[in-house]
Amino acid sequence: MFDTLSIAQLVRSVAQTDRFRRWRGISLALLGSVLWGVSGTAAQVLFHAYHVDPAWLVAVRMAVSGVLLLAAAGWTAGPAAVCAPWRSRASAFRLTIFGLAGLLGVQYTYFAAIRTGNAATATVLQYMAPLVIVAYGAARSRRLPSRLEAICAALAMSGCFLLVTDGHLGRLAVSDACVIWGLLSAVAVAVYTLYPVPLLATFGPLVVTAWGMLIGGSAMVVSGLPHNGIPALPFGGWFLVGFVVLFGTLVPFYLYLASLRDITPADASLVASGEPLAATALAVTVLHQPLTWAALLGMGCVLLTVTLLARAKS
Repeated sequence: MFDTLSIAQLVRSVAQTDRFRRWRGISLALLGSVLWGVSGTAAQVLFHAYHVDPAWLVAVRMAVSGVLLLAAAGWTAGPAAVCAPWRSRASAFRLTIFGLAGLLGVQYTYFAAIRTGNAATATVLQYMAPLVIVAYGAARSRRLPSRLEAICAALAMSGCFLLVTDGHLGRLAVSDACVIWGLLSAVAVAVYTLYPVPLLATFGPLVVTAWGMLIGGSAMVVSGLPHNGIPALPFGGWFLVGFVVLFGTLVPFYLYLASLRDITPADASLVASGEPLAATALAVTVLHQPLTWAALLGMGCVLLTVTLLARAKS
């Protein structure tokens, strides 16, 4: 018979294994991506049906999430840990760049792409990020991408394409603004995936995400971009705003950054292909759209990507 201490030691030993940590990181990144997919659909409803200003929604979601995460960090780790990144000029500078070019960059560019096009097209363009990250890593180390990186990148991009376009290239025909914002969002995803890794290792994902959100939200407010004021929304509209703030911002960004403790940035960005998978599931279950062969094949590509990454060596 195992006593309580033996069971606790067994659980700790399992949790410290490389295989367990890799699966944990993949699971966190995948869950965060699913929530992003749902929130993208909610944002499209807010922009197209309720005419909400994307800049206002970005400012609200980042400021509120930043305050809540800072309160959580102060409660769990204490004020000293919350203020730790600002004690060094180098870490303060890196944190500021992360908040502006990373978190704010990816959120505003993605929402602007949705506003000028649609969530599906914006998602396809944003998921050029894995290719940006793999290309950056290969260029920095002066090597060609590995066979696994090339296969996973191809599978992820193919799956995203099939899921959000239903296999028809013509459905990507959108405005020039949508294409530009979407490609900029891909670059921003690469920045916020790669840039904060040293910060995460030193200060933890909770503190880093909290300050990044607050910095980005404050910058939006100070810039005056949300110029239309508070929108007059019905209860359903405010419910969607609350969902985007909590389950489309606070929770998934923390999960995604926490996953970087267990898996590499390239792996995390590829696993995040679950975002269009969530969008397809919503279309089938909520909007009652038929699940076509292209959508099924796209899901298979995404799931195969996750399986390959989970079985790969750290």
